[in-house]
Amino acid sequence: MNLFEMEHSPSAYRADFIFYGAVSIGVAILLAVGTPRAQRLATWVWVPIGLAGWTFLEYVLHRFVLHGLRPFSTWHAEHHRRPTALICTPTLLSAALIALLVYLPALLLGSPWRAVALTLGVLLGYFAYTVVHHATHHWRPNSAWARQRKLWHALHHSRATGPGYYGVTTEFWDHVFRSAGK
Repeated sequence: MNLFEMEHSPSAYRADFIFYGAVSIGVAILLAVGTPRAQRLATWVWVPIGLAGWTFLEYVLHRFVLHGLRPFSTWHAEHHRRPTALICTPTLLSAALIALLVYLPALLLGSPWRAVALTLGVLLGYFAYTVVHHATHHWRPNSAWARQRKLWHALHHSRATGPGYYGVTTEFWDHVFRSAGK
């Protein structure tokens, strides 16, 4: 198996969900058990900050990297051509990027516990993104929110609407940057 292959076998594709689910649970337990009592509240505040930060990262990565920067745009174009194919970022690559671009800078700028908390928020956001993105392509939605996510992502894939609709887990940044309905 090529660790940087964009199209995955069914088992490698499922492993991404298992990996990020398990790592998120493990990091949450570490944070709950390991954070010094005096730092708990100040530390846990960073989890929702990381989660909110993920929504912005998701938008920026999708709009400017996956739709604008080679070779990523070439790889992502294949996903647009074959939306139900098991194409996603290799787990090793996404985990390395989260460690290098989220955890290490947060560690250098603050306490280790806050860095772990911020990273947990980003991990939860990334995990939610992978589940929601998979659901938009492979599941029949059974809630209004899931139907809206599926519709929004269908608009992104539609050639008739042109570029836009980059958010997968939220529409917020598309509205902020006016990339919806272009």
